[in-house]
Amino acid sequence: MTVLAAFLCLVGVASASVSVPYSAQWTGGGKGEITLHASHNISGWRMHIVFDSDIANLEIWDGFIVAYNQREYIIVNTSLNGVIPEGQSLTVPYVVRMKDGETDPPMTAFVEGMNDTDINNMDGGSVVGGGTQTGTGSTGVTTGTGGNQPMTGGSPMKYDYREALKLSILFYDAQRSGRLPSNNPIPWRGDSAVSDGDNGHDLSGGWYDAGDHVKFNLPMAYSTWVLGWGFLKFKEGYQSAGQVNMMCDSIKWPLDYFLKCWIPGEQTLYVQVGDGNTDHGYWGRPENMNMWRPAFKINAGCPGSDVAGDTVSALAAGSMIFSQICGDTGYASRLLDAAKSLYTFAKQHRGIYSNCVTQAKDFYGSTSEQDNMAVAATFMFEATKDQGYLNDAKGWHQAGVAWALSWDDTKVAADLRLYDLTKDSQYIGDVQGFVSSYMDGGSVAHTPCGLAFRDQWGANRYAGNAAFMATMAAASGINADQYKKFAMSQINYILGDNKYHISYEVGFGQNYPTHVHHRGSSCPTYTTSCDGNSGSPNPNLLKGALVGGPDQGDNYEDRRSDYVKNEVACDYNAGFQGALAGLTMFAQNNNLPAAPGARC
Repeated sequence: MTVLAAFLCLVGVASASVSVPYSAQWTGGGKGEITLHASHNISGWRMHIVFDSDIANLEIWDGFIVAYNQREYIIVNTSLNGVIPEGQSLTVPYVVRMKDGETDPPMTAFVEGMNDTDINNMDGGSVVGGGTQTGTGSTGVTTGTGGNQPMTGGSPMKYDYREALKLSILFYDAQRSGRLPSNNPIPWRGDSAVSDGDNGHDLSGGWYDAGDHVKFNLPMAYSTWVLGWGFLKFKEGYQSAGQVNMMCDSIKWPLDYFLKCWIPGEQTLYVQVGDGNTDHGYWGRPENMNMWRPAFKINAGCPGSDVAGDTVSALAAGSMIFSQICGDTGYASRLLDAAKSLYTFAKQHRGIYSNCVTQAKDFYGSTSEQDNMAVAATFMFEATKDQGYLNDAKGWHQAGVAWALSWDDTKVAADLRLYDLTKDSQYIGDVQGFVSSYMDGGSVAHTPCGLAFRDQWGANRYAGNAAFMATMAAASGINADQYKKFAMSQINYILGDNKYHISYEVGFGQNYPTHVHHRGSSCPTYTTSCDGNSGSPNPNLLKGALVGGPDQGDNYEDRRSDYVKNEVACDYNAGFQGALAGLTMFAQNNNLPAAPGARC
């Protein structure tokens, strides 16, 4: 297929606009490429893309969107492609998203040379939020990712949580397994593991777990319902960021996979595809792997109500999302029907899955299942209004303050969900105890620069999850301003208020990890050869990935071999994304307090 592309010359001053063709179009979107050609040595570039009418969203790779509204986007180079020698070219792929039923408008682009430009002072114009265009004449834009980010009629944000939210969704798109759709927004990802299955039963799809290529259903299902819970609670945050359609598309991917995994007639739930030890012996792109990928399942003789419960929560939350937000009631009904039968199976066959599926024990060995079932029962009650589910949830509720919110500890989620559903104050104390334990003076230690440090493995993950629970509790009217400030302290640390002034979310701002411990990101697309020990930056930018983070002294090194600090995972991003959505919603509604000061 011939790829159509706009061909632009980089010169020292703004060049004439060039019409940008689409190489492919579909209902609600299109994609193509823009080729930048350097007529002289270029050190830094800036590109304007202008549409004839409003669009819903623009995805760009090999560049940062630093200013935008619904018609104009301003893109600057990354740290890896700012230098373009004379006579050479750079190709920048793009994907345009439209509202349902709308067609892609014509677009033009021009580029200009840029050296040490302050991106927070570009383009002038009025500053507006949520991608809303105002006024006439020169276009108003939203600028930058650092500094106070105003919103129309809303609260200022120290960091642009909307941009961070958008990037986090892209991370999940990069984790997709199976045959990718035509609107795949990750240019360096292709079809992979399309033959996953068991005796002819199709198990393709889902998300790869982390930097590897195993599909572990326990953390995948946990991540899906945490994301879904945040989407339902903070829908306005996704709307403000212009990411509702993207989120609907993103979360449907694992839900489709879970529908394949559950076979009601056989009372069988598949819970893992791929062998962790075999997989970890391969460093390469998922598109190139050809290893043995066994499938593992639970059934009446091999129970696992922990993974089954989390899958129920994902399906039930998904049914509400697609009936209330995404506008697909038929799909919502399929999800709820599957959730009902799987819940019955899980309730009748209680047990910890990794006691039976021993191949999971060294990677995601579970320690409890009652908390998973309690959360599942709350989602089932919310989706069906059947009092029996609520009675189950109350019966399974466990008193006491949770150690963390994680794939292996969902008790605090059950606490808050039961409070939201019943308004019974008996559940508030454990929620308050949990958030307080992560705040200054609580039982969880803080780094000198202010990160709540629960554990060295995924330190940012635990802090992001605590921030998520704080925003959820604040939205439920529990210590709202205090909890919002705590949530901002953790999210702002992750985005730049730290010792190195680095964003631990890849692609956010100008300074972020470039040696992420992730096979697909670290391997070139043009060869099957890949050196995981290379000291070079990853050739493929894993946008939106939240890396593990610093040690207890705020120390961090951007080194691929340090998987403690630099690996990424589906569960790392889940609570983090929900917190971003919550803070965005609070800002949009003009009830976000002033950000706490950085300690470093």
